[in-house]
Amino acid sequence: MQKPNLSFWKLWNLSFGFFGVQIAYALQSANISRIFATLGADPHDLSYFWILPPLMGIIVQPIVGSLSDKTWTRFGRRIPYLFVGALVAIIVMCMLPNAGSFGMTVGAALIFGLIALMFLDTSINMAMQPFKMLVGDMVNENQKKKAYSIQSFLCNAGSVVGYAFPFFFTAIGISNVAAEGVVPDSVIWSFYIGAAILILCVVYTTLKVKEWNPEDYAKYNGISEVKEEKTNFVKLLKNAPKAFWQVGLVQFFCWAAFMYMWSYVNGAVSETVWGTTDAKSAAYQEAGNWVGILYAVQAVGAVLWAAILPNIKNTKVGYSLSLIIGGVGFALIPFFSAETFGLEAAKYLQCFPFLIIGCAWAGMLAMPFTLVTNALQGYGHMGQYLGLFNGTICLPQIIAALAGGSILSLVGSSQPNMMIVAGLLLVCGAVAVFAVQEKSK
Repeated sequence: MQKPNLSFWKLWNLSFGFFGVQIAYALQSANISRIFATLGADPHDLSYFWILPPLMGIIVQPIVGSLSDKTWTRFGRRIPYLFVGALVAIIVMCMLPNAGSFGMTVGAALIFGLIALMFLDTSINMAMQPFKMLVGDMVNENQKKKAYSIQSFLCNAGSVVGYAFPFFFTAIGISNVAAEGVVPDSVIWSFYIGAAILILCVVYTTLKVKEWNPEDYAKYNGISEVKEEKTNFVKLLKNAPKAFWQVGLVQFFCWAAFMYMWSYVNGAVSETVWGTTDAKSAAYQEAGNWVGILYAVQAVGAVLWAAILPNIKNTKVGYSLSLIIGGVGFALIPFFSAETFGLEAAKYLQCFPFLIIGCAWAGMLAMPFTLVTNALQGYGHMGQYLGLFNGTICLPQIIAALAGGSILSLVGSSQPNMMIVAGLLLVCGAVAVFAVQEKSK
């Protein structure tokens, strides 16, 4: 039976909590390398600190998907997991940026930060996955692209807020410098306020979204019985549609590229524009704030491109074009240097590469799930499949993080050169898009 069309505001409410979750994710993405560099980590080791987030994702997402497939409560099927994940994230967001403030040694502070990061990413993953599942559960194929575009918009709007927080708090007078090995107050307060917004957004979603009961879910999702047959992850992967694996290949290149951005962009911008990679310097912390603004510009670019994407009728062409434009953006970062243009001009010129990197980000958020959830229609076990599909996000990041130090050495220990590596990876992803076999109408 065809799922009913949902009004714009019902589609909006399904994803609104993503705004708060993405603020938390943006704060993590933009500040983790900055935090660990401030605590005393070596640049060649930075990518290793990024192994934990995708590792926890690859473990947590399938478990949340599997458990939520079997969950039926008065509060819903997916929402309980969203609420618990957000609650843990809020607690950890208040602890992580304080890793250098407890008088510990450098090694102990790094370990504390790693453990806090592990819990933060686990909880963010637990809170994020239900939004993708809600769309898969309740939105018909005709509206799915629109639903994921709304989700992409809210995601990027949340990113703008989260990325800009340290710059904003510095502008209103909160200190952006601190004692050696201590994270500045501008970053700490960004995490505090982000945590407060997250809980408000999640409460809104919990109150506004009413999930289907078991009978309606079975009726609208083409499942003969409410209780889906017992299965395991190996069997699901064996029976997955071809598009699941083909989109996964595209994901490999895309998420490896963005892993290198998150790991090295603070150092790349600091070296290219401010001429330093010394994490103890005020210039490095100033660069860290500016990277937040550049990330916000990226999110604005993603919002604008997300509005254009639904008008590109061929999904694969839109997806591939997004990645090519983003790849060009990455490759341009090292060329807008203070040496060539002067510091002030170089700062603002860096906005252009990040604006078009946003095109790739918008495509990555919307297109894969449109292709995969359409291919999975009628298979059942939607939550488990989407949890497994998250492996195509997490595994590339783990591999890229493990290889990051070696690749950095191969490109002359130059963090700006890692942005060119990221651009080449996105172009490879753009080519791989055309191997995807879409579900026939």
